[in-house]
Formats: sequence, structure tokens, C-alpha cells
Amino acid sequence: MDTLLALPTPDMLDKAADILISGGLVAFPTETVYGLGANALDELAVRGIFVAKGRPADNPLIVHVDGVHMAQRVCVWNNMAQELATAFWPGPLTMVLPRRGIVSDIVTAGLATVGVRMPDHPVAHQLIKRCGLPLAAPSANLSGRPSPTRAAHVMDDFDGKIPMILDGGECAIGVESTVVDMSGTVPTILRPGAVTPEQVAMVLGECRVSPAVRRDLLPGEDAPSPGMRHRHYAPRAAMTLVKGDPEAVARYINAAYNKTDSAVILAFTPHLLLYGERRVRNLGPDAATAAHRLFYILRELDDLGFKEIYSETLPATGLGLAVMNRLARAAAFRIVDAGAPTPAQGPDT
Repeated sequence: MDTLLALPTPDMLDKAADILISGGLVAFPTETVYGLGANALDELAVRGIFVAKGRPADNPLIVHVDGVHMAQRVCVWNNMAQELATAFWPGPLTMVLPRRGIVSDIVTAGLATVGVRMPDHPVAHQLIKRCGLPLAAPSANLSGRPSPTRAAHVMDDFDGKIPMILDGGECAIGVESTVVDMSGTVPTILRPGAVTPEQVAMVLGECRVSPAVRRDLLPGEDAPSPGMRHRHYAPRAAMTLVKGDPEAVARYINAAYNKTDSAVILAFTPHLLLYGERRVRNLGPDAATAAHRLFYILRELDDLGFKEIYSETLPATGLGLAVMNRLARAAAFRIVDAGAPTPAQGPDT
């Protein structure tokens, strides 16, 4: 199969819509990351997403819509959902709601709920409008790899595997949408993103964060959102996060770095000088910049063939919660406290 990489001209958008209507796959940009789309109402088409990505069947998909009316076709809407849609749609917010029978089990991984969102990107919006279909669309990467924020990343993973990629440039946000469970009485964040728990609470009065945001799922625990089960966002290198006082973190990372000849460091702008002449990638001055850069940097490090990555952390508040969630899952929750005593030390040494 030849994969067409195309700019989103009217003709190419029509061609992409035709592919989707006929049961094919199209990768397209959103404001968060690139998505790999299929007609959410065509079970065979959706199965193609799982095959192309190598995605486990127990990992549900998000359905992308062009507005509330289309969302109501696939899920049972409620007043809280309407309030959040008014505040944050179009935008990086996915709401998990009771599904309607029109949605097949393969989209929801057999769950009674479905995630829906209205993306805030002109190409995604036009594509959904032109095909008139809700689109099931996980991130357009091979399962487990860092999510794609540029069309070139999608081509790296899917050249020859899907018919078309629409190139809408670099994604503005860089991490996937916030997923909030709206099927119960209290909204609960299942996957953090650019819409923060604090912002949801400002609209609805309260918002919880699922404990699974900060840990692996327990045996037998359901995954009602993408990004909760299996290793996600992962580079090929072994990745370790180091938390604590910046100087203690730098001492730990520098010592670990010096023991290998194939390591690289991820650090925030104020701390770069702490690493001397070692190989460092700058995550930026704050959480917003780190969110925008993270997946691009991880893919770059894959291309360069590093074996180990040591990364600083940041407070898990606001958008920092989303960045830390992605870093922790990329590192398979391998997190070291630079201030904790080693097994050979006592607390007074």
C-alpha cells in the first residue's frame, strides 16, 4: 500500500472523507496530537485501527465529533456534559458517558461507556463535517510509542500501512486530551491533559482525579479511558524519572549518566547549568512548554539511539499533572527520590 501524505486542501479533504466513508483509515491533526481515524459506526473499519497500531483490544477508543448533536448520537448526554461542552468544546476535553447501542463493543473495549470529544483544529473539524461521521481516533502511533505531534512522526510509524495522512503542521498542545468520566455523580479525571481538574471544578463545582492517573491499574481493574493500561508514550530507551530538590536531582542524574556512554538527560530551563557539558534536552521553562515538546523529544531520542534517559520531574498540579502522567508511563513508573537514602545508607549518613 502506498501512503499519501497530503496537505489539507479541499480536494484532499474530500479524498480523505471518501476513504473514511468507504471503511478506510486516515491520519489527521488535532490540537493535541495526530489521530488515526476510522468510521466509529463501522466495526470492520475500527478493527483496522487495532491491526494497524498493534493496539490491545482492551484499550478503548475516543470518538471525535463535530458538535453536541453528533455526540448525542453515540452517547447519553446529560446536563453536566452540556456545561463542560459549553466551556471547553471545541477543545482538548474528552467526556466518558453511557454509550448508545449504535457504538460497537470494539470501540469501547466492551464497556458500557464511550469517550467523546470535539477537537479544536480546522482540519479535524472539516474532515468530520465532510464525511458526516463520528470518527474513532486514537493517537496515530504504533501502540506504546510516543504520540505523534507532526505528520512526519505518523509517516515514520505508518508508511505503507494506511492510505492517507493529512499534514496539518505541528500540533499546538502536544499531549492527548483530558479524559473526564461523566457517567457517575462526581466528574473524575481518568487521563489528565490541557483541561485541568481545577478548570473542570470551576465549571461543575467539584472534580476528582482517579488514583490510576498516578499508578498502574490493579489486576482486574477496568480501563475506561485510553492511556490507563499497558505501557504508553514509551521511548525505546530505558527511562528513569528523578524527583526531589533540583541540586540533589542533578547529583543523582550526573552520577548515573557518568556510568554509561549512551545516556541523555531531560531537564527544565532553570536547571540546565547543573548538568555541565553532558547531553541534555531542554523541556522548557514550564509545564506548557514541556507538554508541547515532550513527545517530539522522545521520538528524536529514539532516532539517535540512546539507551538510557534520565528526566527531571515537576509538580503534578495544573498542566503539570498531565506532563507527569506521560513521563511516568513512558518510564513504566520507574521513579527515584533523589533525597531518599540508598539501601547502603542510614537516615543520618
